Amino acid sequence: MMDRSHMPDRIVFSGVQPSGTLTLGNYLGAIRNFVELQHQARCYFCVVDLHALTVPQEPERLRAQTLEVARLFIAAGLDPALSTIFVQSHVPAHSQLSWLLECMSYLGELRRMTQFKDKSKKQEVVTTGLMTYPILMAADILLYSTTHVPVGEDQKQHLELSRNIAERFNNRFGQTFVVPEPYIPPRQGGGRIMSLSDPTKKMSKSDENPDGYILLTDSPDVIRKKFSRAVTDAEREVRYDEKNKPGVSNLMVVLSLCSGRPMDEIGGAYTGYAQLKKDTAEAVIATLEPIQRRYQELVETGAIDQVLCEGAARARSVASVKLAEVADRMGLVRPCCNES
Repeated sequence: MMDRSHMPDRIVFSGVQPSGTLTLGNYLGAIRNFVELQHQARCYFCVVDLHALTVPQEPERLRAQTLEVARLFIAAGLDPALSTIFVQSHVPAHSQLSWLLECMSYLGELRRMTQFKDKSKKQEVVTTGLMTYPILMAADILLYSTTHVPVGEDQKQHLELSRNIAERFNNRFGQTFVVPEPYIPPRQGGGRIMSLSDPTKKMSKSDENPDGYILLTDSPDVIRKKFSRAVTDAEREVRYDEKNKPGVSNLMVVLSLCSGRPMDEIGGAYTGYAQLKKDTAEAVIATLEPIQRRYQELVETGAIDQVLCEGAARARSVASVKLAEVADRMGLVRPCCNES
């Protein structure tokens, strides 16, 4: 059991889709911050497999990737003794609350979601789930009385929808939901982790060019090769300048975050890009080595099954209370017997 006596009132929820292996950008930009955050707040970290179903998935691959993301959570430093780590579909209250919130949401506000517009253009068939998944995201957040949600630029609109739904429900049925605030992690080393092949775009596992991202499971040789191909520019000066030197700036950020070296020291230590790329690759390899070792231990022992079982039970105990409160306020008849 977790000792909550030292925890403040802050509650954090974050979900990651199992749509592929986590990247270096996921780790440096988010998960490493989560590792620190779990000591400062009550945290729920969820593999949101239901969100992944908004686009076609191969079943066995989805199962494998769900477990892979969960293992990488633990390998990267998330502690089941401090954080509740679980799979979204293991807690039925997420889907149940989502339906109740859909009945409090408007078609117009869903059509205005930027991500829906962008993703629907890439699909031959657009499912209803692709449009309504921001409401499922709201249910994820609101079930746990979340006070703070770590968000990037691409999720700010969805968090605002969650806030609007919470306020709308509270105004109609009385104070029920905590209205969540965005949590913006401190920018360390300069900024976001960008694609190695196109440094004007964020590093993403959905990048069509595999040279653009570093997976947390990439081997040292693969990492060296990808950094050797990283896009820079025609100059030789190593300096931080996001606008005019995005590729070089990105390498500097990665090297700083993985080595602990200050940005100004890095800028003055190189007269060209070849050594910068090599040193950045080696710093990344050293950073990922303990994560990869711990990940392999989790694969071999099968320990992740027990972690997810305990995490789901803990999440259900909280989520079921909030779901019952919402259903009662909306006028649904309470069940006459205990659920098994």
